[in-house]
Amino acid sequence: MDKWPGLPYPLGATYDGTGTNFALFSEIAQRVWLCLLDEDRNETRVELTEVDNHVWHVYLPQILPGQAYGYRVEGPYDPAHGHRCDPSKLLADPYAKAFTGNVGTAQSLYSYDWSDHSQRCEQDSIHDTMVGIVTNPYFDWGRDRPPGHAVHDLVIYEAHVKGLTQLNTEIPPEQRGTYAGIAHPATIAHLKDLGITALELMPVHQFVNDPYLQERGLSNYWGYNTIGFFAPHNSYASAPDPASAVQEFKQMVKSLHEADIEVILDVVYNHTAEGNHLGPTLSFRGIDNSAYYRLVDNDAFHYFDTTGTGNSLLMRSPAVLQLIMDSLRYWVVDMHVDGFRFDLASTLARQFHEVDKLSAFFDIIHQDPVLSQTKLIAEPWDVGDGGYQVGGFPPKWSEWNGKYRDTVRDFWRGEYSRLGEFASRLSGSADLYEQTGRRPMASINFVTAHDGFTMNDLVSYNDKHNEDNLEGGADGDNNNRSWNCGAEGPTDDPAIIELRARQHRNFLTTLLLSQGIPMISHGDEFARTQGGNNNAYCQDNEISWVHWDLNDYQRDMAQFTKHLVALRTDHPVFRRRRFFAGRPERGGESALGEIEWLTPEGQHMSETDWNEASARSVMIFLNGQAIREPDPHGLRIVDDDFLLLFNASPDAVVFTIPDGLYGRVWTEVVNTFAPAREDAEIREHLGGDSLRVEGRSTVVLMNPKDEQA
Repeated sequence: MDKWPGLPYPLGATYDGTGTNFALFSEIAQRVWLCLLDEDRNETRVELTEVDNHVWHVYLPQILPGQAYGYRVEGPYDPAHGHRCDPSKLLADPYAKAFTGNVGTAQSLYSYDWSDHSQRCEQDSIHDTMVGIVTNPYFDWGRDRPPGHAVHDLVIYEAHVKGLTQLNTEIPPEQRGTYAGIAHPATIAHLKDLGITALELMPVHQFVNDPYLQERGLSNYWGYNTIGFFAPHNSYASAPDPASAVQEFKQMVKSLHEADIEVILDVVYNHTAEGNHLGPTLSFRGIDNSAYYRLVDNDAFHYFDTTGTGNSLLMRSPAVLQLIMDSLRYWVVDMHVDGFRFDLASTLARQFHEVDKLSAFFDIIHQDPVLSQTKLIAEPWDVGDGGYQVGGFPPKWSEWNGKYRDTVRDFWRGEYSRLGEFASRLSGSADLYEQTGRRPMASINFVTAHDGFTMNDLVSYNDKHNEDNLEGGADGDNNNRSWNCGAEGPTDDPAIIELRARQHRNFLTTLLLSQGIPMISHGDEFARTQGGNNNAYCQDNEISWVHWDLNDYQRDMAQFTKHLVALRTDHPVFRRRRFFAGRPERGGESALGEIEWLTPEGQHMSETDWNEASARSVMIFLNGQAIREPDPHGLRIVDDDFLLLFNASPDAVVFTIPDGLYGRVWTEVVNTFAPAREDAEIREHLGGDSLRVEGRSTVVLMNPKDEQA
């Protein structure tokens, strides 16, 4: 076999049309072997003798795409000092762009003996692990262009590749649960019809099915257990060829872009699938443990964990920072994705101990000409000390606004003293973001996400029902801020069914008409249920999959959601680029503000009104003539005026529609108590009229531009 020196950059296996360059970082290694595998996992070893700046490299001119490979690294095995090299373990390339095989539960994967942890296990793991595949980088992107939606125009749809498509009978069976299923016209048509502009996919990086879940007959369905930060997860490919996942993923992105839908990836750079000191040796641990992982100070045998998964990547390590940046750029430049949602992002900001928005992680992203222009979304917390950082991330970043979720849930279940914070969340959470120069787009507004109850279950269960997870009910959040409306779980009581539907519509209305960026969890648009399971991370079955055989109730809910998204899309007053401030030139000395907060009687809210603990009703005036930011062509934006009437009280409240400057004729465009049918008569109200808003319901009124005073 011909063997050339090759190059230390780029890391990974890089096919150039003639042969393949292999490069692996390890500062601690003493010897490194590239292991080429045939279909039966027979191994041909090639020793890497070239090393520059701790990168071991070789070029093999006869190696083509499809070749399976791994590494063996010889070096110190001294766990007490943080070193865990083990040449008996076949190691996956951290930069592999495709994978084959699976990680099982075999003893060979572990460097210690299960029966005596003090003893080494030197069984060869070659037949029990996953390895990399050399991929073909070439793909016909045609005229693919990123949709480039302005951030404030986004409507995000969080979805799972398999869960969204597995039960959709409009998709061919062989494509269900795959990237091809996402790209199928049936999936794209649903997203387009709903009005979605960005699809946020739960983890698609190659992940490992945890051994402890396999032993229980379960699986890591969500995928927050990454081992390959450059490879699309192989089980989501419809074709059996392991390398086909790359091409199929690219075709999915291309198809979504053609439909004007952006692709955002939920990425997990805070930890890997190797777990704590009792975890398997799959890749990083055996390559250079102390360079990749954060170890406990003065106790390098153990891992410093702020993720709750056993380990945390070492964010002050140049090797880790390069890995993350190389991975992110690969997904943007080669795979054409449009942005990222960073799981447990507070861990990424822990260069030392504290969460630091001036850490190297932010610096390198902000100065990068490619990544700084993508959509950047943080899950602004982890499980470490000081990890809850909602509002604490720097400019350029949006955040999952956990305070929005909690406040909106509390308001609609009738908690006292929530009105003031509800107003802050509805208007873009300026209290969290404005003082640091950020905009409403910093807030990713959500009521539900993959983690927790679905929106249907939020109004159907007081308690979690996670028995199928086989953890004795110990898993999942106990503080769900949910309300079952009078019965736990399914019921035939028509009054409870109607109340649940109304509450569901209240959540959707609040979400889609709030300032900031709305995120809908897949299936919430038509009342998907998980049977009360609020932690379905291990349920790769019909508990978690989206059911597409909709009944009338679900079809009505989907139509209602579509109407709300269209209302938001058509009216820039609901997606402002700046926080509300100032007064427009309208009406002289008695000019109306950009936003007015009114009591049900139509009077401006006083400090006393805001501080009334039992207050659960408010009227909000949105001034369509007071939008200060121009459109993309520099022209003034003039929109219709809106009145939003919220009543979270169990009793009906009579609202007085303000008159005078506020407008003469108001058209009812949303009523969560009595949602309008397409053929329904248009309901109109006049300024000064009284309008009864039923208990726990929302009414939205519109005053068209040509009717404004």
